[in-house]
Formats: sequence, C-alpha cells, structure tokens
Amino acid sequence: MFLAADAKKITMSFQIENPQVEVGLLGTQDKYVALFEEGMNVTINPFGNELKITGEQEDVHLTIQVLQELVDLLTQGIMISSADIVSAMKMAHRGTLQYFGDLYNEKIINDRKGRPIRVKNFGQRQYVHAMKDNDITFGIGPAGTGKTYLAVAMAIAALKRGEVERIVLTRPAVEAGESLGFLPGDLKEKVDPYLRPIYDALNSIFGADHTERLMERDVIEIAPLAYMRGRTLDNAFVILDEAQNTTNAQMKMFLTRLGFGSKMVVNGDVSQIDLPHGSRSGLISAQKILADVPSIEFVRFSAEDVVRHPVVAKIITAYEEHADQEK
Repeated sequence: MFLAADAKKITMSFQIENPQVEVGLLGTQDKYVALFEEGMNVTINPFGNELKITGEQEDVHLTIQVLQELVDLLTQGIMISSADIVSAMKMAHRGTLQYFGDLYNEKIINDRKGRPIRVKNFGQRQYVHAMKDNDITFGIGPAGTGKTYLAVAMAIAALKRGEVERIVLTRPAVEAGESLGFLPGDLKEKVDPYLRPIYDALNSIFGADHTERLMERDVIEIAPLAYMRGRTLDNAFVILDEAQNTTNAQMKMFLTRLGFGSKMVVNGDVSQIDLPHGSRSGLISAQKILADVPSIEFVRFSAEDVVRHPVVAKIITAYEEHADQEK
C-alpha cells in the first residue's frame, strides 16, 4: 500500500512474512539493501517484516516486482546471492522479469559445497545451450559475464558424465602492460598468474586438492597456447580464454586442434586487446571468417549481461561510450 507521496516520489511497503526468507532476501545484516538501492534507484528501509521503498513511482513498482520474484525463489528453497539479485534487476529493466524464474529450472552442476551452478541471465543461457549443441562455441563480451566460469562448469559436467576424457584449458601468454621476463620463476610460474581465472573456476567446483590430483593425472591440463601446436585433441573439452590476444595464425592453429569427440569454447573480450600495435586479433577475424561455418556458434555478451556489482556494468558502458566518441 502507499504510505506517502510527493510531487515526484512515493513510498510503498513490501511485507515479508517468513523471517528466513527475509534474511535470504536482504542478506546477513541487510548487506543486499545497498545493492537493491544502487540497482533500482530507490531507498529501502527495513522495519521488522516490512520494507519501505521510496523513489520514483516506476522504480518503486519495479523494485517490488523484483523482490517478489526473489521471494518466490527463496520459498522454493533456492538460496540467492548478489549475482541473482543483479540478474533480476537487469531483467526487470529489460522488461523480461517474467522469465526470471525459468532460469532456475536448469542446473549445470553442483560446486564443491553442493550448491547448484545455474545461468544468471538469458545471455548465459544462450551460451550454455550453444556449448551443448555445437562443436565450437565463441563467447565474446566484457569481463564479468561468466564466460570462463560457465565454460569450466560445462567442461567439468561433461567430464563427470563421461562425455569427454580430459579438460584442456589454455590462453595466450600476452602481457597486459607488464613483461613476463621480469617475473620470477620458470615458465610455469611465469604463466600461472595469467591462468588464475581458470584455476579459480576449477577450485570453486572441484576444490583445490581434487583439481591438483586431476592435473597430476593429466585429466586436466592447463597450458599456454603455444603448447597446443602440433597436437590433435580427441575426446577433450578444450577452452581457450583471453582469445582476443591471439593472432590470426594462432587462432587457426588452435581451432584446427579439434579432434573426434571433442568440444571447443573460445572466449574473449575484443575491447581488451593487449597484442602489439599493428597486430590483428584472431578473435576479431574469426567472427568474419567463420560466421557461416556449421557447428560453430557465436554468442555475444554486452554490459547488460555483467553479473558483478551494478557499477561494473556502468563502468563498461561509460568506457564504450568514450571509445565511440573518440572514433
């Protein structure tokens, strides 16, 4: 019901009957309140089992719809995180909130703590379905869209189902403003920091100890892209990360490693190219060269698909607009 109104702003209340649902919705010590306020441009004041929401009329009504969708998930026993909240808010702004609950009908795999890994938005859903239905999938878009994590999750799920015998993860060792030569240690120690996002994804699903054991048995191989030359990868799930930093020759070399019973996923962000000046990105070229090749699908993400803090998407959009102005 309406509690107050002025010329522009209104205040409405939202009731939460179940205390456990309230904790799940707002987080411990109401840590998600600021996230809702940032993403929906409203002010939220919790009072007991009631939330008072103040803002522009459209924002307030949309916030209540988002809260209701999240409450529906919580009452089904599905725990939510900040990423779920960000996804719901973005779908609300896009006018697709009515499909939000459908995203939770499909589970990829459980992480090491037994929590289900699911897609967070339609972009991710399209990406996962592309990986299921094609031999080679390209995921192109900004950081924070879940490309690497979902690809690793799909690889692990395929491994556990016996669809592949091993997982191969690689990326080009191109410096982003820093020189590998000045880093201490041997080649593996120099390259490992560049592979950290892949390790993080594996560890969150398998756990560090299990990941290490699988690497020792070569069930999981993590290596620089240069190590792929001259090989044919059969019965493997192969992921190339940071593909924007491949040359045309490297991209062709990698894609032609595809063997029988294998899948490939190529991920990259064409706005973050660290190649030497004058070198053309193999990822940019591949979009044109392979556009009409069967069994290859390109999935493109935008700032709207970012599942990190709402400010991250705004930062990406601001940089994109600035780049457009400088062209």
